[in-house]
Amino acid sequence: MQSLIGTGVALVTPFKKDFTIDVAALIKIVNYQIDNGIDYLVILGTTAENSTLDIEEQELVIQTIIKANNGRLPLVLGVGGNNTRKVIAELKSRDFSPFTAILSVTPYYNKPNPEGIYQHFKAIALASPIPIILYNVPGRTGINMLPSTVFRLANDFKNIVAIKEAAGDIVQAMRLIQDKPDGFMVISGDDMITLPVVLAGGSGVISVIGEGFPKQFSDMVRLGMAGKVAEAYQLHYLIANSIDLIFEQGNPAGIKEIFSILELSENTLRLPLVPVDNDLSKRLRQMVNKINK
Repeated sequence: MQSLIGTGVALVTPFKKDFTIDVAALIKIVNYQIDNGIDYLVILGTTAENSTLDIEEQELVIQTIIKANNGRLPLVLGVGGNNTRKVIAELKSRDFSPFTAILSVTPYYNKPNPEGIYQHFKAIALASPIPIILYNVPGRTGINMLPSTVFRLANDFKNIVAIKEAAGDIVQAMRLIQDKPDGFMVISGDDMITLPVVLAGGSGVISVIGEGFPKQFSDMVRLGMAGKVAEAYQLHYLIANSIDLIFEQGNPAGIKEIFSILELSENTLRLPLVPVDNDLSKRLRQMVNKINK
């Protein structure tokens, strides 16, 4: 899974002002990532507002990105949910040949115990034709997947190859890195602690801020992985304040405002999400100008 070491980005779904999918903008965003050093693309993650897309729209997003990418970068597809049977049905029906791996989130809302989480991902592992990246994001799902459960899954199923760890807990991330099985990858899912995770032995990041500042963020990760700590932290501190800003009023409102400032897409979101207010928009514009000067 060397192709998934480095910086991946969780792509947004751009909408026109009438709330339809902006295919032209999505193509521009994909090319912006590729032209500025991103290592792989993640399709239909949380940042894509996946829960507001119907099946036909999801397929439009997938096919648009596959065509725009044209085989240039590895692709990861979000395939997860809180209905195990529905996830398995998708795994058995979709053509996964364009994808390197799937990203599968811990079941949300149901709040399963560790055994329930294990059994959910066991079923996915037995059904998936391609490698699996676990996705732990308790701030959204309401449940934290403990390192003990991660290690159990990684040891029992060889196609479970990585975890996107987004608990925002550097201690938990370090425990995952310290005790993980050989070859298993710990990928940061929290932009602010990406560099410490990489320096501790992590395999990179699946980022939100990285798609707004792909060159600077991917350079930071590469420098960190090369052990060039001072240079990496210089970029980290250049970008750090922007990470707080893009999440201040929710994701993906902040990153979509950055794309609007960069004239890549409209800052249009589907309810219940709404765009950032004017004050945050002004502060984001100042930050974009500072980082891209």
